[in-house]
Amino acid sequence: MATTKVNWPEAMRPLIKKYKNTKFPLEYGNVYELAVMVVLAAQSTDAAVNKIAPRLFSDFPDMQALSKADPQLLFPYLAGIRNFANKASWLVAMAQKVKSDQGIPLNLEALVELPGIGRKTANVILREAGKKAEGVIVDLHVVRVAPRLGIVKEEDPKKIEERLMKVLPREEWDAGMAMSFLGREICRPKPECERCLMNKVCAYYNRPAKAKMPKEAVKKPRRAIK
Repeated sequence: MATTKVNWPEAMRPLIKKYKNTKFPLEYGNVYELAVMVVLAAQSTDAAVNKIAPRLFSDFPDMQALSKADPQLLFPYLAGIRNFANKASWLVAMAQKVKSDQGIPLNLEALVELPGIGRKTANVILREAGKKAEGVIVDLHVVRVAPRLGIVKEEDPKKIEERLMKVLPREEWDAGMAMSFLGREICRPKPECERCLMNKVCAYYNRPAKAKMPKEAVKKPRRAIK
């Protein structure tokens, strides 16, 4: 199937519908905990962050408490979290900047100004807080899934987001999170194409039998996506 003929806004609706009410796999209880956990999750697994979170939030239950901490004081709480020293510094700096839970901004422009927060994490915070999408979530799963589908050809997360924002109407920008869930469950490095609801429009599934997987679908990003 020629991907240029796919009506992507229409084609993505079943996927968006499937995952519309699916909560992000971080076990947070409020926006403060979510903001901290998305910073910690970069280059680490959600499971690892979920494991250390209860003790961290027991001793640092809000932004005000976190703002008074020395970054090194957080080190023992972050065992198993990759790049924990830098993340500890970012978290304390973020807390000192926003000062309180109520000071956490809920718009993209302000969120990306906070230490440790990039467009991906900002988009996650806005989605989970129930705010209107201002961008498209592009994580490591979307970097793999979107080129496989054929909705983008780019491999750079920033360019993928820009392309998706052009191709899809704003009300369908949750397609990023939907593709992320698809990548976690079905469209893994070794995809289970036969049970994927997107296989009718998927460029990878409908490729000629001898064709190789597009390099965009397998190439690992050079750095973490924040």
